[in-house]
Amino acid sequence: MVPDLLSRCLAGGRLSREEIASLFECADLLALGEAADRVREAKHPDGIVTYVCDRNINTTNVCVAGCRFCAFFRTEAHADAYRLSFDEVHAKIAELAAAGGTQVLMQGGLHPGLTVHYYERLFRFIKERFRIQVHSLSPPEIVHLARTSSLSVEETLRRLRDAGLDSLPGGGAEILSEAVRARVSPRKCTAQEWLDVMEVAHGLGMRSTATMMFGHEETYADRAEHLIRVRDLQDRTGGFTAFIPWSFQSANTALSHRPVAGGHDYLRTLAVARLALDNFDNLQASWVTQGARIAQLALRFGANDMGSTMMEENVVRAAGVTFRLDRAGIEQLVREAGFEPQQRDTLYRLLVDA
Repeated sequence: MVPDLLSRCLAGGRLSREEIASLFECADLLALGEAADRVREAKHPDGIVTYVCDRNINTTNVCVAGCRFCAFFRTEAHADAYRLSFDEVHAKIAELAAAGGTQVLMQGGLHPGLTVHYYERLFRFIKERFRIQVHSLSPPEIVHLARTSSLSVEETLRRLRDAGLDSLPGGGAEILSEAVRARVSPRKCTAQEWLDVMEVAHGLGMRSTATMMFGHEETYADRAEHLIRVRDLQDRTGGFTAFIPWSFQSANTALSHRPVAGGHDYLRTLAVARLALDNFDNLQASWVTQGARIAQLALRFGANDMGSTMMEENVVRAAGVTFRLDRAGIEQLVREAGFEPQQRDTLYRLLVDA
């Protein structure tokens, strides 16, 4: 059965939810990788692997969601709780701009005291001072801001867009299964709310990424459901620029007793995603959670993008994982794997003169 499924994918066929789950459960890893690599090559025959120069800025670690998989969040009363000032944000972006960065990814906790007005002021402050893509605020943050501001999701997104928000990262998706979310993040937006935010954003002309954090309390069937749901939305809107799967890191979380997904599971998940998501052009490798060498292997398991130089990253670091790569390191890994590295912008446009 599995060889038939792989052959059908290579011929342009579309996998069902049950067939996707079957690949997770039964397929030989190398056979999966070979098929995913052939699909990747068909979509990207030029041999280019892209990356973006950016910085992740976490505006606050105060969060009311209390997700069981998160080591980053703090309560307002905690000694380590913080909220960055505009001057601190300015200094971080200035450093990024000086290094040739083109994108700032700002996310934070669901702070009970912040409304849409705060982020309107912040985005205008940034846009008045920098020519940079503001790729910020995941769907859970949008839902939270809509609630604290007594606005609809659409009005919240319109106001943020008009203030300078260019595109949305796909964070907070975890696994798009209501049953899984009820166990690991019951106070965060639902799976349907995550999808609704993305659909509204796409309808307003904003692009976004889609993500999946796996390896905690989900099953293969749950992963398959996740892939189907983002594929269905992409069919309707075409608004996703890329899919980014990464593995759960358990240290310092309420799920620290769970084993961490290793390279085998990561590569399997990436390859299945490439085969299942026939309407996504770009798949991103996760060196942040898997390290440089697994990320390099990922380029032969369906990935065509190495993600970001990530001048700063705090959420995964809080869970005890500290892999680092700069631009030169990414380009070396890409060349060693037999590809040509190329810097891109948020919308996957090549920056030839960068």
